Amino acid sequence: MSVAKAYLKCVIGDFQSMKQLGEKTIEQLTIDELNWSPSSESNSISIIVKHLRGNMFSRWTDFLTTDGEKPNRHRDHEFIGNFKQKEELLDAWEEGWNILFNALSQLKENNLLDEVTIRGEKHTVIQAIQRQITHYSSHIGQMVYIGKQIKDKEWNCLSVPRGKSEEFLKEKLRQTK
Repeated sequence: MSVAKAYLKCVIGDFQSMKQLGEKTIEQLTIDELNWSPSSESNSISIIVKHLRGNMFSRWTDFLTTDGEKPNRHRDHEFIGNFKQKEELLDAWEEGWNILFNALSQLKENNLLDEVTIRGEKHTVIQAIQRQITHYSSHIGQMVYIGKQIKDKEWNCLSVPRGKSEEFLKEKLRQTK
């Protein structure tokens, strides 16, 4: 396998993991909880989903041929109002990720050093992808953190639970033998 092919496979896996982490957070919460924000200067999970969907639509539509900041994007609107129903939020979530994965599936190894623009700034395809991995992972982390604040002791841990690290490691090592 070439380095380029391995990179694309890794990137897709990273985005799939992020999506799954966000979904496991959303599953645990009601629409009221998804619309809750920790403070007036903080975003709710609902707002984060709106923003991610808007960003994904803008960045990944016609990824190789048009600027990543589309003229019809209204970024400021992504931070106003919440979803009224959980299904509406989930539809926006899926729409954004579908756009991203469709764009990634169309990339070829020889595209990775091509130049794309985001807000007029040139990036290689690799740089643009890495920019979005960093951006999306920070927002997914915010979603998890907000979910944990809301659920507190009722939160279903999405990684290794506190006090279970040694047990987790032993099980992982047992599985690899």
